[in-house]
Amino acid sequence: MSSVEENVTDPYLWLEDVTGEDALDWVRARNDVVVQRFGSTDRFADFESRVLAMLDDDTKVAYPGRRGKWLYNFWRDAAHPRGVWRRTTFESYATDAPEWDVIIDVDALAEAEGENWVWGGAGVFRPTQERALVSLSRGGADATVVREFDMETRKFVTEDEGGFVLPEAKSRVGWIDIDTVYVGTDFGPGSLTDSGYPRIAKRWRRGTPLTEAETVYEGEPSDVSISVGYSRHPGYERHWLGRATDFFNEEVFLLDDQGEWQRVDAPTDADVSSYKDWLLIRPKTAWEVGGETYAPGSLIVTNLPAFMAGEREFEVLFTPDAHTSLDGYAWTENHLIVGTLQDVQTKLRVLTPGPDGWTSEDFPDAPPMSSISVNNLDPLEAGDEFMLTTNSFTQPTTLFSTAIGETPTVLKQAPAYFDAEGIEAEQFFATSDDGTQIPYFVVRHRDRRGTPGPTIMNGYGGFEISQTPGYLATAGITWLTRGGTFVIANIRGGGEYGPEWHTAGQKENRHLVYEDFAAVARDLVSRNITTPDQLGAVGGSNGGLLMGVMLTRYPELFGAIVCQVPLLDMKRYHLLLAGASWVAEYGDPEKPEEWAYLSEYSPYQNTDTHKQYPPILLTTSTRDDRVHPGHARKMAALLESQDRTVWYYENIEGGHGGAADNKQSAFKAALVYEFFTQMLVEGRKA
Repeated sequence: MSSVEENVTDPYLWLEDVTGEDALDWVRARNDVVVQRFGSTDRFADFESRVLAMLDDDTKVAYPGRRGKWLYNFWRDAAHPRGVWRRTTFESYATDAPEWDVIIDVDALAEAEGENWVWGGAGVFRPTQERALVSLSRGGADATVVREFDMETRKFVTEDEGGFVLPEAKSRVGWIDIDTVYVGTDFGPGSLTDSGYPRIAKRWRRGTPLTEAETVYEGEPSDVSISVGYSRHPGYERHWLGRATDFFNEEVFLLDDQGEWQRVDAPTDADVSSYKDWLLIRPKTAWEVGGETYAPGSLIVTNLPAFMAGEREFEVLFTPDAHTSLDGYAWTENHLIVGTLQDVQTKLRVLTPGPDGWTSEDFPDAPPMSSISVNNLDPLEAGDEFMLTTNSFTQPTTLFSTAIGETPTVLKQAPAYFDAEGIEAEQFFATSDDGTQIPYFVVRHRDRRGTPGPTIMNGYGGFEISQTPGYLATAGITWLTRGGTFVIANIRGGGEYGPEWHTAGQKENRHLVYEDFAAVARDLVSRNITTPDQLGAVGGSNGGLLMGVMLTRYPELFGAIVCQVPLLDMKRYHLLLAGASWVAEYGDPEKPEEWAYLSEYSPYQNTDTHKQYPPILLTTSTRDDRVHPGHARKMAALLESQDRTVWYYENIEGGHGGAADNKQSAFKAALVYEFFTQMLVEGRKA
């Protein structure tokens, strides 16, 4: 009997009861097996301790977030496993021993309140920075409790004291002024979208109950979410609203002088942003307007007030080509910094508006096989100053301080966590089934060239997310220095070559994503880098779906698979937690014409008892309120019923990231690499 016939009534539906005792008993039993098999070896203990030491290292770079004169940082180490939120000045941060002012100690707070708090971030009121809206989650979930915090008294402001306090929900809240916020939250029945995000946005004034907050906009239940915000740039203050009708389409509005929301008439699938009176638009499909056609992935600019008045004259700031895409852009006070990807390697340019149009100049390039990113821009209070980070697969991050027109100076250098001597990165291209060239990176010791060896291959392929070079600290500790090879595949569905690289793998074209990953796997073998028995694959979330398809459609290509926080039941994904928000990426199973292609690859509906599958480790989190743990649970149960070699581990905490603190992160990482070592190096399959 095929799995399609077996699952007509879904015999494992009971495993979708996230906190049901029967389901959790099932989870605990399998966790015990995994810990005994993989978590009790001396090598696992070594992996875990070394990764934890890295995560807890108090010499690692404390990456800051700039808010005027203050640099904020959230920090975890051995003494603060839940972390501390703190700040310092730029002058102090630039020294070897910054003086940090701890604002909130999450460990102390959790102990005092008897809650399993995990830090969820903070929105600081500017420019005075006297108050903050602090988000805390229980166990690492997306849903958070929001509480107002007094930065001077270092105490939370209670509801009785007029504080802004929201119960646990997937809320969105932001300052308008010190006594007013925009808020979207769970206001009661009917206030959330089908995806579980705010459908209604309100203006909430201090000292009034949430029930009396003024509604400023209501979306439809079928929308993904509604968000409202306020831009405080002096002389250019604006209220804006975003109505996300699906994951990739958003209507953007500005509040006019009459208090009405006026639509910014740009394509709904475009990225739309403004700074002062500049309106930037990045179309994701060809846009014909004002007698011109602007290419997908280009960046165009115009005057915002003129555009709202009906003018449609744009200047083109960037046009993509076959090898180059727009990776991002951000403003300093007087300049626009544009980042591009040229065959998945980053470059920066500085664009400057002037009376005679825009000028452009190069910014120093990152070295080959590395990436460079811009951060800590604060055009309101830091002028043209900002920070740069560079890193590669083998070289840890360097943080630079700079300004437009200045030579970057090293501000902080992250320590090296593994001996990278002789370990090199290369880029190759595989040919997919339809002839498309698929880039991928290979990181290995030079002595491995010419000799196939154990290899781990990672991929994602969705939501226009690019996989760019970054320091492989954990893989270096546990895999590369032990002779392993690590591969990153830049398959379609991502954003490495712009929006068309993404849309090429959407909905009915999703099979191309999987064909790309399989093509890279075959290319690794043809180049004598590895063999199928020595090739492992790992991916999480959308990448977990990728792993499920590799298991069921291409099992002969792999010796082992790790599938993390995955989507796997594409028949029901839209009914589980945030799943409805991803219909624009995958398709709607309720529509027969879309289920027709979803059903072709949905892993839970496509296991084949006649095929041999490689060993698989499925991992997830009970507290993941984004991708339902039922996907991984049900798949594990189904594979067990077919006598497959399957292991299952579920962290009771951790959210979608799978870990709530450094210790859990270290355990999760050690588990993955111990599994691959046993499967790919030692060949211990059973």
